[in-house]
Amino acid sequence: MSRIAGRFQQLAQQGRKALIPYVVAGDPALEITVPLMHRMVQAGADIIELGVPFSDPMSEGPVLQLGHERALANGIGLRHVLKMVGEFREQDSTTPVLLMGYANPVEHMGYEAFADAAAAAGVDGLLTVDIPPEEVAHLNQQLQRVGIDNIFLVAPTTPDQRVGRITAQASGFIYYVSLKGVTGAGHLDVADVAEHLAVIRRHSQLPVAVGFGIKDAASAAAVASVADGVVVGSALVDSMARSLDAGGDREAAMEAALALLREIRSGIDSIAS
Repeated sequence: MSRIAGRFQQLAQQGRKALIPYVVAGDPALEITVPLMHRMVQAGADIIELGVPFSDPMSEGPVLQLGHERALANGIGLRHVLKMVGEFREQDSTTPVLLMGYANPVEHMGYEAFADAAAAAGVDGLLTVDIPPEEVAHLNQQLQRVGIDNIFLVAPTTPDQRVGRITAQASGFIYYVSLKGVTGAGHLDVADVAEHLAVIRRHSQLPVAVGFGIKDAASAAAVASVADGVVVGSALVDSMARSLDAGGDREAAMEAALALLREIRSGIDSIAS
């Protein structure tokens, strides 16, 4: 059993829902990411999602696009991200770590080489936004060889038949995109989310985590009432950027994100399983 599957199983036994924070690796600085990962675990994170900086992050809204730009300006690439995970593993061997990004860096490294390097670093899952299920067989073969889960997105516009095709290729959990459009956009309709999760669960027994639109304790609690996990990204990245823009130092920026994460953890824990 993978670390991701084990964590969801543990949470289900406890009657709790997963909190999955997302940050862009190397944003706002290389030195922040690993300490921030550890402190996010202390603040209640169950799984950590690291964004791999990319020059054309097509699914990201303005907040995360800026995060990618800052990380790229800091010289951060896929190999740096893998090194960060390895450093995190020196002190934490239990918290699952998921990489979220785009196909180009992985394909450039080569699927076999990436799988070996990711497994050696301690990566547990991969989500590549722009690899469809029809083209994932070779990558899946390499990920399965080293025990890394392949996470897929399902959107509100995904037809029922395609949901089945996607979930058949997935492991770990399913990531449901709660809103049409990019990260950080729109208004969250929890009733609509619940309807779409019911469709996904007809096709798969994997846990379903929901992201895109989680901004505070209230929205997190609402989503946790129908999902197995809650993903929050734009709000955390934005809180760090705003703190720095207001003249805060890196410690203040991290604390701004952690304060929001603790608030969201409290919101999730306020609902019954």
